[in-house]
Amino acid sequence: MHFNVYIDDKTGQQLTDVAQQSGQTRNALIRRAVQDWLARRNKPQWPDEVIDFKSINDMPPFEAGRDELKPPLADPLA
Repeated sequence: MHFNVYIDDKTGQQLTDVAQQSGQTRNALIRRAVQDWLARRNKPQWPDEVIDFKSINDMPPFEAGRDELKPPLADPLA
């Protein structure tokens, strides 16, 4: 299947530069980028910063404040 895609000059030049550096064609890079985007699109994922987060040493556990929460005024699912 063929598509025409129009991009700005700056992006086009960056794409050309990366294609030359990688030894791949611009079409191959675009094809791979679209495939990667489509594969991720339907798989919600936490950002790497969240996944890689370890902890803060003196921070209380998230659940520690649960007893202080007020109940909702109304059932949001009712």
